[in-house]
Amino acid sequence: MRHRLTVLLFMLLACATMSARQRVLVLAEPGGQHEAFTQTGLRWLHQQAELLGFSLVELQNCTQLKEGDINSYNLVIQLNYPPYEWSDVAMKEFEQAIDQGKIAWIGFHHASLLGEFDGYPMWQWFSLFLGDIRFQNYIAEKADGEVTVEDADHPVMAGVHPKFTILEDEWYTYNKNPRARVHVLASVDENTYQPASSVKMGDHPVIWTNPAKLARNVYFQIGHSASLFENPDFVRMFSNAIRWCLQPLTE
Repeated sequence: MRHRLTVLLFMLLACATMSARQRVLVLAEPGGQHEAFTQTGLRWLHQQAELLGFSLVELQNCTQLKEGDINSYNLVIQLNYPPYEWSDVAMKEFEQAIDQGKIAWIGFHHASLLGEFDGYPMWQWFSLFLGDIRFQNYIAEKADGEVTVEDADHPVMAGVHPKFTILEDEWYTYNKNPRARVHVLASVDENTYQPASSVKMGDHPVIWTNPAKLARNVYFQIGHSASLFENPDFVRMFSNAIRWCLQPLTE
């Protein structure tokens, strides 16, 4: 009888833990030149889910999102997905969830491909969310660049070196600098590009958050090469971002 009670108690505790487990939606478009980054990132995220105790759902196409889907998650990670090709209901629910602080968001690289692409209009709310920007150009040949941390006290930057090098990225540029509308966590020194490139912005933020939104959020412009997951500073930032985003807003 004691054994049965012990087993029953364990099952009840397990069910309670599962019901309280936080849910993370990762958006990851398959194929293309970011495939290696995407697949490496998905494997890493599944490891993090096991380590940190959250459940992970992968989605390749946001047109599949139905009413209520966005609000069923605690965190959305835009690992490799552009800011278009969303269902209308998902766009509206995502806007409301971010504005009202109901979910958190981490975006990479492709998430700032803002403009008219593949027959889709620019998502104006998303442009404002990322600093009122529009995609302008990128280093197609890819370049290494040295990133400088600007806010070492932010939770995402905990334990990250003040300067670190990112290899083989595309370094997007925009029609304007987002700095006036966002809080910049790190920027790239364009004079360190190897090989050198004429595609430049001047002051070039590459990691930032929008404190005007109630939701915790952070955007990483980097996210092209699978080698990022061999970079301890990138891995630390990504892990920090997940932990920060999954904390209650009161913390």
